[in-house]
Amino acid sequence: MGGQRAQLIDERGSQVAPPGAAAPVGPPPELVFKRRLRPLRVAHELWAARELVRALAERDLRARYKQAVLGFAWAVLTPLALCAIFTLVFHRAVKIETGDVPYTLFAYLGLIVWQFFSNTMNQGALSLANNLSLLNKVYCPREVFPLATMLVATVDMVIGVGVLGLMFLVFWTAPAATFLWVVPLLLIQFAFTYGIALVLSVAVVYLRDVRHLLPIITQMGVFATPVAYPLAKIPQRLQEVYVGVNPLGAVIEGYRRALLYGEAPDARLTLIAAVSSLVFLVGGYLLFKKLETGIADVA
Repeated sequence: MGGQRAQLIDERGSQVAPPGAAAPVGPPPELVFKRRLRPLRVAHELWAARELVRALAERDLRARYKQAVLGFAWAVLTPLALCAIFTLVFHRAVKIETGDVPYTLFAYLGLIVWQFFSNTMNQGALSLANNLSLLNKVYCPREVFPLATMLVATVDMVIGVGVLGLMFLVFWTAPAATFLWVVPLLLIQFAFTYGIALVLSVAVVYLRDVRHLLPIITQMGVFATPVAYPLAKIPQRLQEVYVGVNPLGAVIEGYRRALLYGEAPDARLTLIAAVSSLVFLVGGYLLFKKLETGIADVA
């Protein structure tokens, strides 16, 4: 008995199949690679790569506005143009009511949020595919590439907020005293956007058709999100489900209530949006880390 058992143990101490037995389908369980994600270690690696994130964002900004006559003005021309179109179509033709708040302010505030999301989504989706030569030569957390695109979109959003301040002066309106609610809403916005960018960035590497779907998603999303109209246009019985699927709806509505109407965001919808954004962020990150090991082989 001892001899037979000895024959089933190789020189490394691992069990082997007895003579005549079927070959194993895969490697022994103790040899299977298992990746463990430790949140503190992940946070430390991202913080250590902060200079790389800044360098990537600066490179993208320079490439985008290099030799452009209007320079950073392009960051606000698109939302301003859309705001003018929305004012003509939705406010004058469809008669969207915004109370005492000028519709231009109402729509532009939503467009700032949507422009941030769409820029991060479109550029973040291509962040890995456009940097394959770099990420295959330099070791770094690969999630820094979508993060850098979100930083670029944040710069554009800051410029848009500056224009929003000028619009407050033009309409003789001041932000309401409840503007501090912007901070938690901003965190929800960032979490949801980064989670989507992580998923799309790795999806484009494995399935190149995704990049062709992005313009369609962007065009449909601006109308599917309450940018040109209030969240109240969606039936109340569906608002919770809608906000769970698209947290930007609660974020935009919360910004409007906090900055334009002097009200606190709806607590129930904001909580749903916060939980949903966290799910998108954690789920997107786990999917990203699961698939990133094969990026070099697939690309």
